[in-house]
Amino acid sequence: MKNQKRLLELNKEELFETPAFDKLWNYSDPAETEKKFRDILPEIKSTKDVSAYLQLLTQIARTLGLQKKFDEADNILDEAEPQLSEEQYIAKIRYELERGRILNSSRKKDKGKEHFLKAYELALKHKLDFYSIDAAHMLGIIETAEDSLKWNETAMKIAEESDNARARKWLGSLYNNNGWTYHDMKNYDKAMELFEKNVEWHTENNKVKEMIIAKWCVARTLRSMNKIDEALKSQQDVLEEALQKGITDNGYTYEELGECFLLKGNKEEAAKNFRVAYDELSQDTWLAEYEKERLERIKELSEVN
Repeated sequence: MKNQKRLLELNKEELFETPAFDKLWNYSDPAETEKKFRDILPEIKSTKDVSAYLQLLTQIARTLGLQKKFDEADNILDEAEPQLSEEQYIAKIRYELERGRILNSSRKKDKGKEHFLKAYELALKHKLDFYSIDAAHMLGIIETAEDSLKWNETAMKIAEESDNARARKWLGSLYNNNGWTYHDMKNYDKAMELFEKNVEWHTENNKVKEMIIAKWCVARTLRSMNKIDEALKSQQDVLEEALQKGITDNGYTYEELGECFLLKGNKEEAAKNFRVAYDELSQDTWLAEYEKERLERIKELSEVN
């Protein structure tokens, strides 16, 4: 009886938590995703499936948030809010998540926190692991130090113990995020443990680019542990593998190669790698806006004779 009950709970989550339109998501192109979502909105509304319609509104809001159109995103969520009810609990969870994300992205973290907490509690109540993890993950992002770690560890525990395949897909990003939290705390041994888990997880799941990024994180942590020769060799291996697999955006790897050669006193090789790093990373709009000093340093080091 217990197993049968668990199966019913699992079926509910697997079958009903994810409308078909979620497959249209392309997070690297939110504008195109917005267009696709708006194109199908009348059709979804005509089906009288209130939950799917409200969920779609929350995802349109998310596409707008990713485009930094925060006022428009808020307006979409304002449209959805009065239609939410206890019966529409998945739509309610997604509403709270997107309201929180928009507030977080518009640098209002304190206001966003209450929405993520509401999403987390509601997802736990309805045993929806995927959304519990999403909410805990976002709380891990907005919190700092021990509080951040607590939420990220919570999210990772739910994912590791979940029978829901979609929930378990969170493990790659959670191993990465928790690894960097420990790295920032200078607990490099624990960071390394999680980054190595991340390499293993992405390898098993045949996620090539993510696996290479995970290997980069291992190499970066070796540098933090002052194992410079190992870090250099690991980054060289990362670059070789990336190029073999047709991955061309390797600016962060060239940056790390530059840092390793600099620590070894080889300024010529360091400058050579920093030049390539700057050529690639200066095209990154996020870095240009939020990491200006880092880019400027890379540029200066690339000019060393």
